[in-house]
Amino acid sequence: MKSNYYITVSFILFGMVLMSSCDDKFDSYNNDPNSSTSVTSSMLATNCIRQLWTTYAEPKLYMKNYMLSKYISWSEANDIDIAFNKLGRTNFTDMTMLYNIQKMVDNAGNDGLKNAYKGIGHVLRAIKFFDATLRVGDIPYSEAMQGEDGITNPKYDSQRDVLLGLLEELEEADRLLSNGSDFAGDIVYGGSCSQWRKAANVLELKILINLYNKTSDSELNVKGRFKNIVTGKPLFISNDDNLQLVHSDASGQKPEFYREGNNYVGYIQISSEVVDSLKALGDYRLFYYARPTPNAMNTGRSVSDWNSYAGVESTMTEEEIQAAVNSGNVSQTNIRYTDDVIGEPSVILSYSEMNFILAEACVRGLLDGNAKNYYEKGIEAALRFTADNTRDNADYHHNMKITDEYISDYLKHQGVTFSTSSARQIEQIIEQKYLATFLQQPYNGFYEYRRTGYPVLPINAKSNRNTPTNKMPVRWMYPQTEYDYNGDNVQQAVQSQFGGNDDENQIMWLLK
Repeated sequence: MKSNYYITVSFILFGMVLMSSCDDKFDSYNNDPNSSTSVTSSMLATNCIRQLWTTYAEPKLYMKNYMLSKYISWSEANDIDIAFNKLGRTNFTDMTMLYNIQKMVDNAGNDGLKNAYKGIGHVLRAIKFFDATLRVGDIPYSEAMQGEDGITNPKYDSQRDVLLGLLEELEEADRLLSNGSDFAGDIVYGGSCSQWRKAANVLELKILINLYNKTSDSELNVKGRFKNIVTGKPLFISNDDNLQLVHSDASGQKPEFYREGNNYVGYIQISSEVVDSLKALGDYRLFYYARPTPNAMNTGRSVSDWNSYAGVESTMTEEEIQAAVNSGNVSQTNIRYTDDVIGEPSVILSYSEMNFILAEACVRGLLDGNAKNYYEKGIEAALRFTADNTRDNADYHHNMKITDEYISDYLKHQGVTFSTSSARQIEQIIEQKYLATFLQQPYNGFYEYRRTGYPVLPINAKSNRNTPTNKMPVRWMYPQTEYDYNGDNVQQAVQSQFGGNDDENQIMWLLK
């Protein structure tokens, strides 16, 4: 997405790092220093898959993802613009891993392996390109990642054409993986083509639900694709199918929130948007997500008391947030996020999210099916994910354990029981998805709010750094490197989409 020179240098450097700095996390895939050091498909697969999960120089940068979605608030300083809705420019640097997909395929030993690596290559591409277009709108796609073939200034494709291309890539991934052989180098599914095939189909569903208001486009064929996937293709059947990275105590495998090297633990406060929602629903995840307020602990109030927990309004000014925290009546995130070296896996696609997507599709008339059934399956999966990935430590659940009996009762709660109103049903589905992805799937909460209006995120003109201050931003601006190295094409894309105005308030095609 930059000039040929820029891309080539980036990928040469990336390749050098790839070969020289594999950490202990992937010892089983490292080369024996006494044997050949040639690049293998499995080595490339390991690194490509690992880079689905961005790593950060410091935890502060990781945490900002969840400030935009108003899961947490920050009390250290006002240097994190995104916490106050200033998006600025994005970058495309994490796309570099895609350059190794063709090399991964070329080095495969037989047709079955080639099909497998091609198939997961399409899934990896779809994840990265989907994220990029969600951020900005039109992006280089059909000519992207082809610097070695002499395309030095890739053209920008319309967002509509990008998403159509990704749908087709995922259809091809399903076909290839159905004819692929299990492969080496996979740190998620152990090389199982059948599991990656499920992930490809769930990802296609996620793209399709974002196209719910584009049903008149016969080529996109939103309704037809939904039906074909649900009736004829393998999908997730439990949390065991989640596309997720499991953490451990080994070097490079610890969760991003883990306290080791994290100098910002004391500045993370849980938002009132999350706390108040959980309290209103009688949701035990409150006791897993948060810790009691300092005042509650100092006065000896029970850790199992709902009143021991309180959030802070995430849109208050920095000074107001600090004052609220200093009052002792704000909960921080549960210590399981910082003290448990294994903790929750980091999720990209989940069984819970899949069910919420299917529930929404049914409500919107995109799919024939029982929306209530999908909705309840999504809730049950989300609750089990939290319970099953939390060690039985009283400090981690505060003696309010999520059990089968509790889940059954929770589904009967007045605020949880599926409404008969379709408008309220959409609100409930997105609300439950929001709560399920707490500190998971970066920016997902923001994207859902932007797409549906739910959950309703407050806007405070006193703290909002967007212009105008009475609006939430809806996109990032294009990277400066695009203007530096691919200026004619990015400027043409900005002109065709936004009348020449590359700012955070322009409405991309997907949202029209």
